[in-house]
Amino acid sequence: MNIKLWPPEDRPREKLLREGEHRLSNTELLAILLRTGVKGQSALDLARKVLDKFKNFRNMAHTGSNAWKEFKGLGLVKLAQIRAAIEIGRRLTEEGFSEDRPKVVSAKDVATMLGPRLRDLKKEVFKAVLLNPQNRVIDTQEITCGTVDQAFPISREIFHAAIEKFAAALICVHNHPSGNCRPSLEDKFFTTELVNAGKTLNIRVLDHIIIAGDGYFSFKDEGLI
Repeated sequence: MNIKLWPPEDRPREKLLREGEHRLSNTELLAILLRTGVKGQSALDLARKVLDKFKNFRNMAHTGSNAWKEFKGLGLVKLAQIRAAIEIGRRLTEEGFSEDRPKVVSAKDVATMLGPRLRDLKKEVFKAVLLNPQNRVIDTQEITCGTVDQAFPISREIFHAAIEKFAAALICVHNHPSGNCRPSLEDKFFTTELVNAGKTLNIRVLDHIIIAGDGYFSFKDEGLI
């Protein structure tokens, strides 16, 4: 049955406005994004089929367009709406940390902040978390991205970003698309060079964190910095 023919108390959009978005299931939230279904199935039916395939929003985040072709009535416009909504969620997480200027106490703090952004990417991306003398976040900046073999940033780029923001310290973060967060020999060499450059410039390199899947590796926690 078309959702418009449902009792108002059962419609996802009305339920959101009446009870709050936190009261909706993933299927109901996705149905609101989709807005309409196709002949024979409502937006809620279509949303349910999508979640049956992908299980959760995270699995939807980095799938190619081909993975969606099986869903009749789900074209590029609706796919763009879904991806935009997921990206908004990521940015909300990052903005909350930047605006509140939280104090970084542990590697877990940084993994919580940047994990949603980095853990599922198909290419390596490096970010620098820039900190003031009290280890509070000034900014997070993307330094470079590329293929797995071409993503190593030049130390100069990282410290240029730190100097521009008058950062007293920084934490370098990058992802491993392979899902294995253990550092490579190149990761270890790069970290040593970065720490030495930081000493020369009087900018503390507190950690280098590698994010992969649901885990992370901290050079500091492992005694490598």
